[in-house]
Amino acid sequence: MALFRRSSQDPQGTDGQWYYCLRHGTVEEGMQCPATDRLGPYPSRMDAERALATAHERDEEWRNDPRWRDDDEDEDPKPGSS
Repeated sequence: MALFRRSSQDPQGTDGQWYYCLRHGTVEEGMQCPATDRLGPYPSRMDAERALATAHERDEEWRNDPRWRDDDEDEDPKPGSS
């Protein structure tokens, strides 16, 4: 018995699933590049085209979210103190 089995899903993905390929800087319909090189899936080509902007916006939201901010993050550690 194989430890890992291939997915029964079409390797090209389903029509209507859009991805942004980080390696090529292009929008792709279906899973054409490896998962490590893509963002998505997105419901539309336009959403996939905005993938980098969306990631940047979410990153900014998380950076400014008080639930994820450490109180001592703004303080500079003093040399030699523990």
